[in-house]
Amino acid sequence: MTHRTGRCHCGAVQFEVTLVDGFSTIRRCTCSYCRMRGAVVASAEMADIRIVQGEEALTRYRFNTGTAAHFFCSRCGIYTHHQRRSNPNLYGVNVACLDGVSPFDFAEVPVVDGVNHPSDTGQATRIAGTLRFAPAT
Repeated sequence: MTHRTGRCHCGAVQFEVTLVDGFSTIRRCTCSYCRMRGAVVASAEMADIRIVQGEEALTRYRFNTGTAAHFFCSRCGIYTHHQRRSNPNLYGVNVACLDGVSPFDFAEVPVVDGVNHPSDTGQATRIAGTLRFAPAT
């Protein structure tokens, strides 16, 4: 497990998190919402994220089935984490909000098929592709 600190862009929201399996759980998603948001996320158990400052600045967005709850800083608009629809006991944490981490640190990021969500299809999570980052030399 990897313990990290993080924050939104303006610093109003600050948190501590322990990631389930470090960065081995990173992913993106193709659902309509995640496609527009474009964040790389890593997994954390619900009990393993603690807002240490600015809980009152967080705002929540739900859509479709209302199962997933997406959290943002109401001041700077940065998405920090969300409760997963596929497993409501897990959070997806925006790796770009973690201190010292960038989504560009990962050469390859699996992209899950959120358009055909397992909760809708009854099938296992499917990988839709891989997002690759190759720094210019």
